[in-house]
Amino acid sequence: MGLLGDELAFARALTTRENESVMALGNRKHYVADAPLLTEGERSHHVMIILRGWVTVSVSTDRGATRLILGLRGPGELVGEMAALDSHPRSATVRALGPTEAQVISGDAFRRFLALHPRVSGLVIRQLTFRLRSADQERSALASLTVLQRLASRLTELSRAEPSGPYTPSGPYTPSAPSPSRSGTVVHLAQDELAATVGATREAVAKALRLLRAQHVVRTGNRMVEILDPELLALLADGHHDADGQQR
Repeated sequence: MGLLGDELAFARALTTRENESVMALGNRKHYVADAPLLTEGERSHHVMIILRGWVTVSVSTDRGATRLILGLRGPGELVGEMAALDSHPRSATVRALGPTEAQVISGDAFRRFLALHPRVSGLVIRQLTFRLRSADQERSALASLTVLQRLASRLTELSRAEPSGPYTPSGPYTPSAPSPSRSGTVVHLAQDELAATVGATREAVAKALRLLRAQHVVRTGNRMVEILDPELLALLADGHHDADGQQR
């Protein structure tokens, strides 16, 4: 399973000159927590580079009001590129998890930039390929893994997040700064948000968290899950010592 972006965020893969050139194409915009940056189905074609904060990428489901979170995008990552390249309606909603800043670039300007910079165009193609493969893995996981396995896998992934360290809602993006080392094992997401990232109900995720707490694998609090035993959590993600009766 893979919720986070590529191993190297788009802006971090650019040279200093490329970064300066692409940032000069747009303007910085600020978003409050829970504000939509992009909306599924809308006909807009600009792209955004996340500068500060984290956003969710989600799609509507057959259950109507519920949404499935397909990805978390953080500082340095590019969003909205599919609509900019194919001029189709937005395929997903991008929403701020906390205070967020993004560089907003028109689709026309972004396409012209890619035409003049083949290396950067290759980076965008690599990102699209990575995200398509990740989406295929997500669909496979939904069909074959229990809620406990999916949750354990997701928590393991988020606690190991690179290059920005373990997921936090407001990590800054500084192009010249080195990647910080991993400094903790706390994931800052509420239970309903975690449920949306694994395609399960809040009740099923709460049940799985109770089991993990009982085995002293995690400790939970307000909008946070602390990983106490990452080795056992990884084993659970692989299907070892799975609990009976977990819903798929």
